[in-house]
Amino acid sequence: MRIIPAIDIIDGEAVRLSKGDYNQKIVYEKDPRILAERFEDAGLKDLHIVDLDGAKAGKPINHQLIADIAKNSALNIDVGGGIKKAEDVAFYLDAGVKQITAGSVAVKNPDEVKNWFTDFGASKIILGLDVLNDQIKISGWLEDGGIKWVDLIEQYLDVGLEYLISTDISKDGMLAGPSIELYESIQKLYPDLKIIASGGVSKMEDINELKTMNLNGVIVGKAIYEGRIKLEELC
Repeated sequence: MRIIPAIDIIDGEAVRLSKGDYNQKIVYEKDPRILAERFEDAGLKDLHIVDLDGAKAGKPINHQLIADIAKNSALNIDVGGGIKKAEDVAFYLDAGVKQITAGSVAVKNPDEVKNWFTDFGASKIILGLDVLNDQIKISGWLEDGGIKWVDLIEQYLDVGLEYLISTDISKDGMLAGPSIELYESIQKLYPDLKIIASGGVSKMEDINELKTMNLNGVIVGKAIYEGRIKLEELC
């Protein structure tokens, strides 16, 4: 199972939110590039970046900064937040980003996203499931997507869906433990999908429990920044 540290960006700074609330923001590093270097130096191989300004605005905002991180890093980076057009996908992939996450746009404009699977390859596109009580939330978690996670997955099976990031919003940034039940539900229905768990990881025991589920990866954010998990423990 891949261990994937997370960098969320607002106003060019690395932050963490609690339950996706933009009013509950803590700045952990003024320059996210420093964090990326720290993760790489520690021996980690992957990185998850979210342009939170982009997610809220509905278009990439911190894309130049993210491109700079990708161009100067050997990390396998996936990016989400505000990606709405094929040009956005091409920009990030050309910059060296390995995958992009389709969240809100996968709900609002499925025809567009299905074209990405065809044009860029299914392995380049991660379906983002931001879940609250089985319902998908969109636009930086500020809006109800009007669809359940299972129905969203079903829409993309016919274009070769391989990867998904599943975030339980009620757990995100709360250090209250991961949403094991949600991941088990997805695995039971879709055993061949590569699931990346996100939200709630607070200690190494949480990661070890997720490892037993044979998930593709786990995203770790606040637990690193709060010192609950040391980087050397993750490598």
